[in-house]
Amino acid sequence: MADKLRVTYFRSAIGRSKDQKATVHSLGLRRLNQTVEVPDNPSVRGMIYKVRHLVRVENEDVADDAVKRDENAAG
Repeated sequence: MADKLRVTYFRSAIGRSKDQKATVHSLGLRRLNQTVEVPDNPSVRGMIYKVRHLVRVENEDVADDAVKRDENAAG
């Protein structure tokens, strides 16, 4: 497992249950298209699973690899 996960809030929680709204808030997400880094542990993964239809998740390792590939292609 990676040390951190990048979580992006991409779909509004309007019309969702209060517990789903609270879960998004607990992940540190306040605005649409906001991205936060959260620790990769079972409790956070459970929160992400609960609102998986509202957020997108990336492993930090995957994002770092993509940046390295872009740098290599450009240079």
